[in-house]
Parts: sequence; C-alpha cells; structure tokens
Amino acid sequence: MTDAAANELGDFLRARRELVTPEQLGIPVVGVRRVPGLRREEVAMLSGISADYYLRLEQGRDRNPSSQVLESIARVFQLDPDTATYMLELAAPRTRRTVRRRRVETVAPHTLRLIEQLPFPAFVEGRYLDVLAANTLATALSPRLAVGGNRLRDFFLDPAEHDLFEPYWEQAAAGLVAGFRQSVGTDTDDPRFIELVGELSLASPLFRQLWARHEIRVRQGATMHFDHPQLGKLQVDREKLAISGSDGMMLVIYHALPGSPNADKLALLASTPVS
Repeated sequence: MTDAAANELGDFLRARRELVTPEQLGIPVVGVRRVPGLRREEVAMLSGISADYYLRLEQGRDRNPSSQVLESIARVFQLDPDTATYMLELAAPRTRRTVRRRRVETVAPHTLRLIEQLPFPAFVEGRYLDVLAANTLATALSPRLAVGGNRLRDFFLDPAEHDLFEPYWEQAAAGLVAGFRQSVGTDTDDPRFIELVGELSLASPLFRQLWARHEIRVRQGATMHFDHPQLGKLQVDREKLAISGSDGMMLVIYHALPGSPNADKLALLASTPVS
C-alpha cells in the first residue's frame, strides 16, 4: 500500500468510528465522553484486535491489514456492503502512478441519439457528476441541466438549488456527496477530481463536512421537485441507469405517472416550442 492509500484508509476509519455511537452497539455509557462516536479501544475490542494495532491502522503505519480484520471492523461500524467494499479497496495494494492528465469523458454517438429521441427530460451524468449531454426537454425543465454544468457545483454553490430541494436540503446533500464518493471510488488522483473537491471544500462548509464522513451510496433514482417558471410545482421520478462500457456515466431520466397532473405538465413542456 502506498503512503497515500494508507492515509486514505486511516481517514476513513477515523470518520466512520465517529459516526457509530456506543448505544448502537450496546456499550454502557458512564460519565462524559470526550470523543464523538466510539473510542479506538472499543473498536479494537469489538473487532477482536489489539488497541495498538487498530491505532496503527488509523495512523497509516500498518500497510497490510488482512481482509478478515477489515471485515470485523466493517461489522463494528455497521457498514453496508457497498461501503465495506470501498474500505477493502482503500486497503488494497496500489502501485505508484505518474502524474495524471485530466480524464476526458466522451458520450458515444448512439447514446446522444438515444437521449434526443426520448420523450422525457434526459441527460448524461459523468463520473464527476458533470452534465455531458442533455436533450432539449432536460434544459427546458431546468437551465442547470445543460452541457457543461456540474451537479455538485450547482447544488452547493447555486442558491436556486436550495429552493428546489427544501425542506430536504441536507438529506439530499448527503445523498449527493455519498453518490459522488461511490462514483469516484479510490481513483482520487485525477486532476478533475482534485479541482472539484478542492473548490467545493473551500466554498461550502456543508460539502466539507459531508465529504469528511466518508459515506458511500450507489447513485440511484429518487423523487424530484421542481418549481418551473411556466409549469409551477412539478414532482417527477428520476431514474439513473448505468451506461455500459462508459466508465461511470449514467443516463438520467425524469418521468411521471401516466395520466397524472405531473405527466400532463411534462407533456406540455414537450409540446412547447423552444425559444
């Protein structure tokens, strides 16, 4: 394991340890606790390892933790399968890499044709949540769903996004950041990733706080609410479909229950000439 990988694992362990309370694991709480979450000694005891060994893991001084040890820690932290897999990947040996060039994400022509032919608002979301392609319905639904935009930047830096997601702003923020971390995985040396996380960490305390939690969540569908200038309040279902062979791109589609007022509004949007 490289120094960077060891530090990433240590950061992950510290962050996740602080998110688990003694009460969740049936540990009696006596007196005032000085640390949030679990103590290192408690994690070590419940994982069946020594406190000194666990400390070395958090400090990045142990380079070869076994999968059995990490799986025991995952059970203590109550990690879901995706997050446990991510932790194992952090601990996997990785060779040193040369300086990376910016990853260029290109949408295949047949995918571009598909989104233009869809009767619903649709766009292609890249690995770093960039909007790589969008049909006219998507842009008509929201000007932020246009090529060149970035869902993370819009969410945390555009005040208009606050109104869109209230009263579920922080819940939506947590899901978005966790999905972004899952999408990137352990490939954190790409210049685009470094630039984006650096910008958001400086500009948004909420992003900085959520990023430090090391939570993982598979990007998936959800219910979305829009306040459209012509259509008014609009609730739609969002699907996120992985595009095979694209290294992390997702096809995102908004749709509504057929025959519902929301479906009628989407149909009206589709019939309105583009100005």
